[in-house]
Amino acid sequence: MASVLAYSVLSAGIFSSEKGKAAVYKGLDQASASMEIRGSVLGTVAAGKLSHVQFNVASVLQDDAVDMTPPGGAAPYANSVVINYTDSTGLAVNDVKTWTATIKGQERGVATMLEANEQMLVDVTVPTNTLAAYGTFTLQVIPPKGAAITISRTLPGSLTGIMDLH
Repeated sequence: MASVLAYSVLSAGIFSSEKGKAAVYKGLDQASASMEIRGSVLGTVAAGKLSHVQFNVASVLQDDAVDMTPPGGAAPYANSVVINYTDSTGLAVNDVKTWTATIKGQERGVATMLEANEQMLVDVTVPTNTLAAYGTFTLQVIPPKGAAITISRTLPGSLTGIMDLH
């Protein structure tokens, strides 16, 4: 009888520790980034106001691809990456609908998927053309899995052409 009780207690402990380990791994999976910014963040100016923001993203996880199909793309994965925009004028747009992603270099698989050893140029059209000199903006790129990427920049005093937004 004692051995049966000891086996039951031991089994419950092992089951409990396995559940705890699974929870830790799931948390790490959600907290780790699936992609990262590579290179500069560029801003394009039209009529003295910020009109586009461009940046390159690269895959961090070698085994997980990120679907970069922009809004309005083909199902079932259309707009699985969400981009939010806020700026110093008080504008806040959740799920910006005007962005594109273009593969840079050689495609290694599906054209809309950011896969291992690939980079994509993301071009976000600023939701309104009101951000002028010294204005600040934040883009939050939220992939379907993993941590979000936050890009916050302050515009320089002179806005012309295409600028590197440090």
